[in-house]
Amino acid sequence: MGRNILIIGGSYFVGRVCVEMLAEDPDNRITVVNRGNRPIGRRGIVEIVCDRHDYRLKEALPKSTWQAVIDFCAYTPLDVIQLMVAVPHEAMKHYIFISTVSVYADTLDLPVKEDAPKLQAPQKKLGIAADYGFNKWQAELKVAEYCAKSQIPYTILRPAIIYGKYNYAPRESYFFDLISQGKTIILPKNELALYQFVSVWDVAKIISQCLGNERVFQQAFNLAAEELISYLRLIEVLQEIMNRRVSLEKLESQEIYKQNIPLPFPLEQHLIYSGDLIRRLLGFDYAPFALEMKRTWDWYQQTKGLNLAKDI
Repeated sequence: MGRNILIIGGSYFVGRVCVEMLAEDPDNRITVVNRGNRPIGRRGIVEIVCDRHDYRLKEALPKSTWQAVIDFCAYTPLDVIQLMVAVPHEAMKHYIFISTVSVYADTLDLPVKEDAPKLQAPQKKLGIAADYGFNKWQAELKVAEYCAKSQIPYTILRPAIIYGKYNYAPRESYFFDLISQGKTIILPKNELALYQFVSVWDVAKIISQCLGNERVFQQAFNLAAEELISYLRLIEVLQEIMNRRVSLEKLESQEIYKQNIPLPFPLEQHLIYSGDLIRRLLGFDYAPFALEMKRTWDWYQQTKGLNLAKDI
């Protein structure tokens, strides 16, 4: 039976991959609402150009019952409220809110699980990103509050570091570019920091499996593959999938900060989260890191039109 699915956002990165994946099922009827900066242009997908903050959003939406509303771009409690006002609560059968592991307070109790302490204030040390994690947590609280009052089933998903197709953040692309250009990569001398990742394809698959699934109602979940990845392990994987030799230089962290070298992950802090709860509940297996990074590299070459000669 077909499902009416309303997607808020959906033109960038995770949202776009999710839209493409859901569109593979011809029974899904997908409506995407965003500002229209990057049209999807795919047959069978209804695209509505409207900012979620526009008071006309309610009038712009079709009068329909939505088996799922997937929200990729709510960053504050106000964002949540504005959507809930625009979509009648009786028309929303499941609300999926895409959050982030950045909602967690710093802790030494690793891996970080879903019930770990959350941020109680903005993180001033992060500069322009100081409000991000705190605001996301406040938005989560608003989701739980509103959905309880309106009797709307909800699911909150907190991805760890996401990589893959359409990634606009300079994470894997930072290394792809340096390696393909034969440049030396600077890494911290401290080799102990470990990170957990999740591929954009795994995030999209999990979202798809959550749609209307009563087992995930009224819960929050981390999305994080089991593998622990260091900077050195990342470079090892990239050398293999790109078939390129990599020149490395190691510096003290303070020197890296001083030179403003834009390494994408913390130099001296673990980012380790348990993604086991959703894995067990859905019977889901995260894809291997090397496999998904190879998939990412293949897509990146096609997108950039690269014709890279192999090193001899």
